[in-house]
Amino acid sequence: MSNPTLVVMAAGIGSRYGGLKQIDPIGPNGEIIIDYSIYDALRAGFANVVFIVRDEIRKQFSAHIGEKLVGRCDVSYVIQRLDDLPGGYAVPEGRSKPWGTAHAIYACRDVIDAPFAVINADDFYGRDAYRLLYDYLVQASDDGAPYDYCMVSYLLGKTLTKSGYVARGVCTVGDDDYLIEIHERKHIELLNGEPRYTEDGENWVSVSPDAPVSMNMWGFTPSLISELEPRFGRFLAVMSDPNKDEYLLPEVVGELLIEKRARVKVLPTQEQWFGVTYREDRPRVQEEIRALIEKGIYPRDLWK
Repeated sequence: MSNPTLVVMAAGIGSRYGGLKQIDPIGPNGEIIIDYSIYDALRAGFANVVFIVRDEIRKQFSAHIGEKLVGRCDVSYVIQRLDDLPGGYAVPEGRSKPWGTAHAIYACRDVIDAPFAVINADDFYGRDAYRLLYDYLVQASDDGAPYDYCMVSYLLGKTLTKSGYVARGVCTVGDDDYLIEIHERKHIELLNGEPRYTEDGENWVSVSPDAPVSMNMWGFTPSLISELEPRFGRFLAVMSDPNKDEYLLPEVVGELLIEKRARVKVLPTQEQWFGVTYREDRPRVQEEIRALIEKGIYPRDLWK
């Protein structure tokens, strides 16, 4: 297949952050998190980048990152639109929330023709993660069944914030390093230094800090694209809250695993994740970036 593509999901609203966190500067020269992600991805071998954005932030996003990449890699943009729906469906009255991560990839159906990695724009994943993804995707194939996918997993304890709760896909992994199942825990936080999650806001369940979790860092072959539209239609037909329900990648992957239509190789990394879920996270991210620069992992002026 062709050289792998990096797909960056940057259309989120950032309601808990209280602003457009995708382009909030955190580096010494105004770099944003995605600057460092793209820098790591290019070093790993990626040469094609697709940014998924909302129409109203397209120009801002291009000015902050796209223009820096001219001559470094091929860049394209996909607009994630609320009205991009399968035939027979319309946007529910009052809906303003994007449809979710699986819909974001569905929006890329006309530009993806090679194995592709998927990341969030506001998450710092670490350079080892991009190397793992690229090395797997260059040999991935859609020949035969099941589909050949992968996922970079992190230790839960290395993905938490002290500023509030987070959502994480907690994974069960087999002895052969393939994903068995993934449970989306939408409210995990540190309580007395221990990770716990709740489903109802009252009852809390402890979870190991060493549990493998998904941070929406996936590797797929183009076969996923053909699976997204019919599943999106089924999602729209049965959703319980038309204004809030999201069509999510982990849930699509979970369905494919149950149906034995795909298998997902889990690629564990010891990297420290960090991100800006909350505005209070920003100083910590700035400190982490400063420390990595001092260690020589990144140059002080990233793109000079």
